[in-house]
Formats: sequence, structure tokens, C-alpha cells
Amino acid sequence: MTNTIAKIVRRARSNFFWSFVFLDDAKRQAIFAAYAFARNTDDIVDETESPEEAKRLLAEWRADLDACYSGSPHSDITKALQPVVTRYQIPKAHFEALIDGVEMDLTITRYRTLEELRTYCYRVASAVGLICIEIFGYECEQTKDYAVNLGLALQLTNILRDVGEDAARGRIYLPLEDLEQFGYSEQQLLSGTMADGFQDLMVHTCSRAKSYYQRAADALTDTDRAAMFPAETMGQIYADLLRRIEVRGFPVLNERVSVPTTRKVYIAARNWIRR
Repeated sequence: MTNTIAKIVRRARSNFFWSFVFLDDAKRQAIFAAYAFARNTDDIVDETESPEEAKRLLAEWRADLDACYSGSPHSDITKALQPVVTRYQIPKAHFEALIDGVEMDLTITRYRTLEELRTYCYRVASAVGLICIEIFGYECEQTKDYAVNLGLALQLTNILRDVGEDAARGRIYLPLEDLEQFGYSEQQLLSGTMADGFQDLMVHTCSRAKSYYQRAADALTDTDRAAMFPAETMGQIYADLLRRIEVRGFPVLNERVSVPTTRKVYIAARNWIRR
């Protein structure tokens, strides 16, 4: 693992590391390389001062992805990724979808409908899941549905957890049609106001996330269950996060709920043993 990849992985230890620590070395290094690509894609948008500069850097990043797939990568990250995409035959479209999704954050701060939000969630989360299962290995095509639905569940959980933080940046990922349904306004959300309708909105969003976790569970066959133990670990950690948010009464306007590291280690070890 290069120094660049190692630094990125260390930064993500609390959110990412424990889901993949029990993979064999080759697959773990492959996942780390894919994660580094995804993390750098996010950082281009999150850490660049202007949307114009971020758009330019994303265009360069797309070009580096093209070079990676043609066998002549430019950056440390894509140099580490190139043998991975070759060995595991990962479709370039998944990485392109990820870049497309992250780029949406440069111009979109609201989603009118669930379908609009679903497109975003698919690109930034489900596409990553589809990359991962190529590395884990699977036999059933249905496992792709598992990856897509688990990605949607994870991203909806992230959105629920980060409602207050996103609002402080002027962003609302909850579909506006949901706000309207429960009589809770954009202005109330942006100002962090706990008003009528907020609790019902949170319960509704939580229920929707749970439905995607269930769809993922229904799509995972016994044939591929053992291979998917890292994804199951990630899913169970995030489902535990969702449960904690729900049990605490959705304090997401002014608090960031998290899962203790000891709990993550327990879930990861349990799934590895059950494998």
C-alpha cells in the first residue's frame, strides 16, 4: 500500500476500516485502493474553494480514470487502482457514476422528489457497492441488487444523521415533497427549528431507510452470503447507527450520533467468525 493510500485509509478508520479489516490481504488492498479513489473524488468537491475549480479538477480526475483503464495512470491513487480494475474486471461505469454523483453537489442543493434523490444516492453509494462486490466475488446476478439497495440504505442513513450539518451549509437532501407532506418548511430546517412535523418527517425517513436494508437482505442469496461478509458488516454498523438515532428521538438538528468503535469491532469480528 502506497503512502498516499495509507494516509487516506487512516483518515477513514472510524467509518470504514472495520468493515474490511478481516478480508484477505489482496482483497483488502484492492478495497483500500478503490476507497482512496472514492475519497479523493469527495475531497475534490469538499475541499476546493470554488465550484469552478472543483469542476476543473473533476475533469482532470475523469481523465486520470480514463488513463487508468488504458493502462497509463497518472496519480498515486490510480496507479494503485489500475491492477485492481484489471484483476477484478470492475466496470469503469461504476467509477464514472461516482464522479457524476459527487459533481451533483456542485450545483444541486435541493431534491424535489425521492426519485431525484435516489439518482444521487445510487451514484455516490450504490456505485461504490457495485465496485466492492466485484472485489469480494459473487456468483448470483441478484447480488448486484443487494449492493444497490444496501448503498441506498447507507446513504439514507448518512442523510438522516447529517440533517443538521447539511442544513448549516444550506443543503437539504431530504426530498422537498416529504417536507411538504409533513408540513415542515425549508426555512425551519435551515434554521434548526424543532417544529410540528419534524418528528414525523424523521420517522418517515427512518422507515424508508429500513425498507432499503430489508430489500438488500432479501436480495442476498445463501450462495454469496459468506463472500459478502464485509458488506454485511458495513450494513450492520449503519443499521446500528440508524437504530441509535431513532432510539434517541432523532437529535440530528444539533447532534451527530455515532457508533462506538468497540461496537464496530464486535460486529466485524462476529461476521468474520460466522463467515
